[in-house]
Amino acid sequence: MAVFNQVDFDNHEQVVFCADKESGLRAIIAVHNTNLGPAVGGCRMWDYASDDDAVVDALRLSKGMTYKNAVARLPFGGGKSVIIGNAKEIKSEQLFRAFGRQLERLNGSYYSAEDVNITCDDVAIMNKETNYVLGLEGKSGNPSPFTAYGTFLGIKAALQHQRGHQDLAGIKVAVQGLGAVAYGLCKHLHEAGAQLFVTDINQTAIDRVVNDFAATAVSIDEIYDLDVDVYAPCALGATINDVTIPRIKATIIAGCANNQLAESRHGEIIREKGILYAPDYVINAGGIINVYYETAPEGYSVAASNKHVEGIYDTLTEIFARSEKEQKSTHLIADELAQEIIKNGL
Repeated sequence: MAVFNQVDFDNHEQVVFCADKESGLRAIIAVHNTNLGPAVGGCRMWDYASDDDAVVDALRLSKGMTYKNAVARLPFGGGKSVIIGNAKEIKSEQLFRAFGRQLERLNGSYYSAEDVNITCDDVAIMNKETNYVLGLEGKSGNPSPFTAYGTFLGIKAALQHQRGHQDLAGIKVAVQGLGAVAYGLCKHLHEAGAQLFVTDINQTAIDRVVNDFAATAVSIDEIYDLDVDVYAPCALGATINDVTIPRIKATIIAGCANNQLAESRHGEIIREKGILYAPDYVINAGGIINVYYETAPEGYSVAASNKHVEGIYDTLTEIFARSEKEQKSTHLIADELAQEIIKNGL
């Protein structure tokens, strides 16, 4: 793969390929932009089909973090890292310590945290080799509940804009993927009276949500065809694409997954179809907002973090209004907002 010619390269400041023979570590660290501060973004572990797929994922996620941190008004740049391999098979203290040493070599240009298949315990092992990690237990801790809360508020903002109310009683929501964030989102939705339809590749995760929140389980493929109000993508990215868009009956797409649009043009296609899309890096910023408060000079505060997360509702409200006024897709409006902040500062 010619990395510089990748459409997703987008002038990344730094892309580092990491390997450690003894631990088996193979990882990619991507630093997209540090205009607003050091790059901050989680580490993902995934069994990619190819190294090329891992590179593309790292690049897309890294750029997304630049925009996410900017729109969330955080003094962070954007970066992301991926560790290649099956989390059920390759996790070890030796591997995470090796990754921590790779972070240390970057001398603070990038701070890592937890993401898909990476836990706070894993980050704590990295921390034995480097201080360039965030989201540690005893400090800001697990960011998942804050991402879930922000996503819940984003769904309410979308309802308010589209229907003139934010009452979730009886609202049908299809939740795709049931990881830690999605479980928290389902809890919020259930308590607010929503009717849940859920799917995941992990039957245990499905059973838990069905039992805890009276959800209806559907097959992985069926999730796109349901007659629901909200489609909430909460697994991996690119589920909004040429194949799925004609099948989606929901009039709102709002979930916590990253890179939900397979291509930028899909944002305009769903707008023309009358679907209101909550841009992924805006709605799912709760976790990184919480991580920021670990670095706050006055010390970590749950109250301060929650208050900042609640601003996601207002940011999405602004984006929805601008999209309607300018007749432009919401993801492009979000990009413009992010670019304005990156250029002009917080």
